[in-house]
Amino acid sequence: MAADVERGGSVSEGAGGARRALVTGAAGFVGQWLCRALLRHGWGVSGLALEQPNELETLTDDERNAIRWYDGDIRDRDVFAGALGEERPDAVFHLAGVSYVPSAEADPGVAYDVNVTATARLLSLLAARRTAGELDPVMLLVGSAEQYGRHDLNELPLGEHAEQRPLGVYAATKAAQEIAGLQSWRKDGLRVIATRPFNHSGPGQSDRFLLPALVRRALDLRARGARELPIGNVEPVRDISHVRDVVRAYILLAEHGEPGLAYNICSGVGTSVGELARRVLSRAGVPAALQPDPALMRAADVPALVGSPALLSAATAWAPEHTLDDLIDDLIDAATH
Repeated sequence: MAADVERGGSVSEGAGGARRALVTGAAGFVGQWLCRALLRHGWGVSGLALEQPNELETLTDDERNAIRWYDGDIRDRDVFAGALGEERPDAVFHLAGVSYVPSAEADPGVAYDVNVTATARLLSLLAARRTAGELDPVMLLVGSAEQYGRHDLNELPLGEHAEQRPLGVYAATKAAQEIAGLQSWRKDGLRVIATRPFNHSGPGQSDRFLLPALVRRALDLRARGARELPIGNVEPVRDISHVRDVVRAYILLAEHGEPGLAYNICSGVGTSVGELARRVLSRAGVPAALQPDPALMRAADVPALVGSPALLSAATAWAPEHTLDDLIDDLIDAATH
């Protein structure tokens, strides 16, 4: 018999005790921060990862041991089905995927297989379980602000109704993932909430990414007593948040967001790469100047990407709790201790 479930609503604590969350990509950079935040908000947490980690960059041993881990590739439907059957989660936070833009560009087939096809399989499985009356979790999909692509400066900050114009493979896979999720909401009543997080960083993020890379290079300059920081294009503008604020938004949306909608997660403030580099140097106590380096110059596909968090704030009362300087200080502290 089909489940008699309302098309709407979000997660609330039931009579049976703590809410349960299943996090895919739980051992990743953002996944670890999300698991920590969920535990501290009183959720029971299970995590899906390629393999159960013995050590993690962010989670303490006690936090790691508080999570019920499931090993496997997100492309393996049986792994996800097993975790669903065991955990019967109130919310699924879907973070697993190819998240590094150059990796997606290098192998588009894998990026589409992981970010789109695997997600479609998970959605289908959840919809079937819902129809059978077995469970009805909120499904929070983590997309990307890259879905918006290039917009004129006078259109910024971008709201959720801005046209999506993905330019790269990664952005296109995230847009396709969102389409699949919202289609499942419309057709199957699956309680999908889509998110479009803008740039975010924090301790534990790889220095393949911009801000940790700038911190590493600034600290190297400090150690060598150098006075110039070679840098590429300083003009691109990005909206950067602390990962702590982003994962708090994920939880608030699972608790209070409206299924069938997409939400920006962002600060609403843009910072150029040049200003970001200068602030990193200042916070690290490095009296160095920026030195343009033609070898590092790359054309920016999207010169400016700044969003509006108005919809998120109206739904959840969310507001950033950490400044950009807080974020830089946390990265410097993590790199030096």
